[in-house]
Amino acid sequence: MKLSCLIVDDEPPAHVVLERYIEKIERLTLLGHCYNALDALNFLHQHPIDLLFLDIDMPELSGLELLTALKNPPRVILTTAYAEFALEGYEYGVVDYLLKPIRFERFIKAVDRLIAPGAEPPVVPSTSHAAPSYLLLNINNARQKIDTADIVYIAAAGNYTQLHFLQQRPLLASETMGDLQKLLPQFIRVHKSYLINVDYLSRLEGNRVYLQGGAEIPIGVSYKQSVLSYFKV
Repeated sequence: MKLSCLIVDDEPPAHVVLERYIEKIERLTLLGHCYNALDALNFLHQHPIDLLFLDIDMPELSGLELLTALKNPPRVILTTAYAEFALEGYEYGVVDYLLKPIRFERFIKAVDRLIAPGAEPPVVPSTSHAAPSYLLLNINNARQKIDTADIVYIAAAGNYTQLHFLQQRPLLASETMGDLQKLLPQFIRVHKSYLINVDYLSRLEGNRVYLQGGAEIPIGVSYKQSVLSYFKV
C-alpha cells in the first residue's frame, strides 16, 4: 500500500528536489504541491494524506503553526534550512526533519523511520555548542520530554542508555551513547560506558570522577587524557 504525500514549501526548488526523491520511492505517491501553509490547510481539509513534507519558515503562517491548526495532522517530515527550528518541531510528534539542502540518502532514512518497524529514532541536530534545555527521548515506547539540566550522568545499558538524576529514579532510553553525546555538549565521555554532566562534578581523584549525589564513575584508560585536558589538570 502506497503512502500519499503532500509537499508544503514556499520555495519552488524545494518542490523539485522532493518530487524527484518521492518518485524514486515505490512506497510513496505524491498527491499535491502547496506553496504556503494556508493553501495546505485548505488542501488537507479536502484531501486526507498519509505524509506531509513540511517547510517550517514560511510567510503568513509557519509550518509549526499549520500543525497547531490541524485537529488530526498526518505524519510529518519537516524540511528546513534552519536546524535550530527542528528541536521545537519534535514537540509536535514529527517523524523526522530534513535539513536543506536535502540529500537523497538522508531522505531515505527519514522515510524508513516511518515505514520500517524498529527503525532508529531521529537525532535532534545540534546547531551550536550551547546545550539544549531539554530533549525528547524514546522512553517506554513514548517520546518523553527530559530536562537536560537534571541529568547527572548517562550509563550504557546494553542496547539502551540509562539516565541518572538526583531527585528521581533512573530512566531507560533507546537512544545510543553516541546520539546523546552529540546532543549534549555539557556532557563529556569519561568511559566507553559513561557520559557525565560537568555541572555535577565534585572532584577528580585518581582514575575516578565523583559527582554530586554520590555517584562514583571510572575514567577509561583511552579517555583519561581528554578528561584531564578538559579540566586542565
